[in-house]
Amino acid sequence: MANTELSFDHVHLVAKDPRASAGWYVEKLGGKVVRDIEVKGAPQLYVAIAGVMVLVRGERPGEKVGERGPLEWGVDHFGLRVKGDFDGFCAGLRAKGVTFSLEPVDFNPTTRIAFINAPDGVSIELLNRKDMA
Repeated sequence: MANTELSFDHVHLVAKDPRASAGWYVEKLGGKVVRDIEVKGAPQLYVAIAGVMVLVRGERPGEKVGERGPLEWGVDHFGLRVKGDFDGFCAGLRAKGVTFSLEPVDFNPTTRIAFINAPDGVSIELLNRKDMA
C-alpha cells in the first residue's frame, strides 16, 4: 500500500422516498443537497453534513429492499460530534420534531451521547467529547 492514503468518502443510505429523506437531513441537521441525479433508474441525492457526504438513493428497478430489524450485523449507526452546547442542540432537534431513541446521557466521565431516529430506520449517535473539544 505504498503511496496510498485513505480518506472517508460517504455514508450510503437507501430510502423509500429519497427526496423526503434528504430533506430531513437538510431541515433537521443543517445539511445541504449538493447533487440530485438519477443513477441506474433511481433518484440519488448527495447531502453534505458536518464534512460528511450522505448519499441518499431510492430503490432501483429490479431491487427488493426490505425493512431493517432492531439490531443486525454490520453497520449499526453513524455518529456526529456536537461541539458546544450539546443539550441545547438536542432541545433544538426536539423542537423540530426529531425523536430520540436515547435521550442525552453521560456515557462516561468525558462523553455525553444521545441517539436520534432518522428516516428509513437510520440511527444517528450525537456525541460531545469533553476531552476532545
